[in-house]
Amino acid sequence: MVNYTSKLLPGVRIPLDLLMKLMNGIIIASGIIMALTFFFVVIFRYGFGADLFAYEEWLMTIAFWMFFMSAAVASHDKVHINADILGSFLHDPKLIWWRSILVSSVELIIVVTVTYWGVLMCLEEIGTYPGWQSTIALKIPFLVPRIGIFFGFFMMTIYTTLHFYLLLITGPETTKQQTALQDPIK
Repeated sequence: MVNYTSKLLPGVRIPLDLLMKLMNGIIIASGIIMALTFFFVVIFRYGFGADLFAYEEWLMTIAFWMFFMSAAVASHDKVHINADILGSFLHDPKLIWWRSILVSSVELIIVVTVTYWGVLMCLEEIGTYPGWQSTIALKIPFLVPRIGIFFGFFMMTIYTTLHFYLLLITGPETTKQQTALQDPIK
């Protein structure tokens, strides 16, 4: 995992690092809450013959936040699932760089579009106030998981833009640098 934010000015780096810590905290807390919830569901159901009231409603919200924060962290680390076989055959640093520019451009267009849709989704939900859609039992507004969806896509857009910017300023230098930009795990 390469920390790309270390190459940025402190005014940009510090907020991005804080947001990364926040997202990791949300992911960890979500995982713990989900594990504890399922533990107590089993204890209540099979130990006491009772049911944990509407647990699936809060788990749905937590799962949305966890999934989209994890997607944003994966975008930061460039560890999304990748079916790119072309990268295995390219050895020329300039060609690798141009391929990375093309892939990053397409990715940036897609995440900006989906982030815009996330804004529209949240604005539509806010526009229906006070008649917000909500869960049946606990009345959790659908806006809560939708904000998680938007925030995840927004952070993916920021990190994709950051990767694209760094690709442009580094240029096609060495094979070792390009491999690090292309696949931070190696």
